[in-house]
Amino acid sequence: MLKIGVLGAGHLGQIHIQLIQQIGDYELVGFYDPDPAKVTEVMEKFGIEAFGSVEELIDEVEVVDVVTPTLSHFDCASQALRKSRHVFIEKPVTNTIEEARALMNLAHEANVKVQVGHVERFNPAFMQSRDHIQQPMFIETHRLAQFNPRGTDVSVVLDLMIHDLDIVLSVVKSNVRSISASGVAVLSSTPDICNARLEFDNGCVANITASRISMKNMRKSRFFQKDAYIAVDFLEKQAEIIQMRDVEGEPDPFGMTIEVEPGQPLKEITFNKPEIEPHNAIQLELSTFAESILKDTTPLVTIDDGFKALDVAHKILEKLKLKTS
Repeated sequence: MLKIGVLGAGHLGQIHIQLIQQIGDYELVGFYDPDPAKVTEVMEKFGIEAFGSVEELIDEVEVVDVVTPTLSHFDCASQALRKSRHVFIEKPVTNTIEEARALMNLAHEANVKVQVGHVERFNPAFMQSRDHIQQPMFIETHRLAQFNPRGTDVSVVLDLMIHDLDIVLSVVKSNVRSISASGVAVLSSTPDICNARLEFDNGCVANITASRISMKNMRKSRFFQKDAYIAVDFLEKQAEIIQMRDVEGEPDPFGMTIEVEPGQPLKEITFNKPEIEPHNAIQLELSTFAESILKDTTPLVTIDDGFKALDVAHKILEKLKLKTS
């Protein structure tokens, strides 16, 4: 079993604590939080030890789970890495690109496992659809949320859009060529709604919208590629896969066939709505991280992945600043 400690006992930190207690590969040694009220609450709620400082917790564990506010991610994770601890760190990986680059270099030098909490990679609908997404050439995503004061310390780009940036970058195997973006601050001091357009060297275009001032919640992505269209509903945990293939032999009289071009083979259109086996995405990302440590394999979402998503997010923020300055 891996001895693990949690830094941060806020809303998400408590979810991590609860789930870690259910994962057999971990022994939860304790947690640290600077808020005395939270410390008392968590000790009573989960029956675990509270440490007096970040340093004391790091000294007693093999794995550090960083679930603190983004501003302190670098400080907490860098302390852990300098003591060669494995680190799970919530998204966004750090507050600035400079911090992310320094942390990435530290992780490589320490030769330990680091995973970034881009939890949508573990969404059951996306996992079920992932193998069908091959060379998408147009991607459209909408991540809309009702206003919640929690999380408004950062813009909607770092709060919500970064989930879809990571998903897009994970399926498009090409460099980002250009970025354009528009956004506006409505209820907070940073952008609350934003649309970004990414163009890749291979010709793929991703149109990404994120809002935290919507009337209803939505998390949908659509992937268009040669002879296929894949729709993923991250919120409802549903997927739809529509594919087109050449008809071989006599067409199915009950199937849907079309003639795309005269003289060319008929195309059959298939509709597949796969059955999604539900699971807790946060629990799965934490358990697979333990597995990557025990089996010495690469975590599914590496610190390099976290850096790339943050880099694109900050480039989007720069575009927004240029438009408002």
